[in-house]
Amino acid sequence: MIHKQEKEQALKEVLAYYRQAGIAIRKEEEARIEIADFGLQDLQNTGLQLLTYINTERVCAKEMVLLPHQTCPEHKHPTINDVAGKEETFRCRYGSVYLYIEGEKTENSHCNPPRGSQQYYTVWKEILLTPGEQYTLYPDTLHWFQAGSLGAVISEFSTRSTDEADIFTDHRIRRVNHS
Repeated sequence: MIHKQEKEQALKEVLAYYRQAGIAIRKEEEARIEIADFGLQDLQNTGLQLLTYINTERVCAKEMVLLPHQTCPEHKHPTINDVAGKEETFRCRYGSVYLYIEGEKTENSHCNPPRGSQQYYTVWKEILLTPGEQYTLYPDTLHWFQAGSLGAVISEFSTRSTDEADIFTDHRIRRVNHS
């Protein structure tokens, strides 16, 4: 559980990142920004801050912020009962984000998993996204991502998001749907 003071500080930082990226956030949207520490209580290293604009039966749109070197842990969006898992496109708006997916391991990768969690990171094909670049992940693709030294603002366009169904390689993670 994130302490109120930590959540308030993170929210200030997130709003500054959105401004830096030129993304206008309305006052009523600020209250919907999720500060996710994935139940690990180590937000600076493992976490994700996000605003879900829309999440219907067919589509989802989000703005995500990663603080400098912050990691969104390894997970996949599974197919359940013949319903395909989430397909998502990440588009970098500010900073840089290193996306790791299944495939041939990138030699000399730029990122390291958070200390004490290394055993839960298993995919190492690195894709670097800088402003204006995007990448699409298909259902059931194991992935994780980490911001570079400036942090990152990432737009996500996807099929329906069902965060509660995500499968994380780290059994300690607790994730619920707040949208």
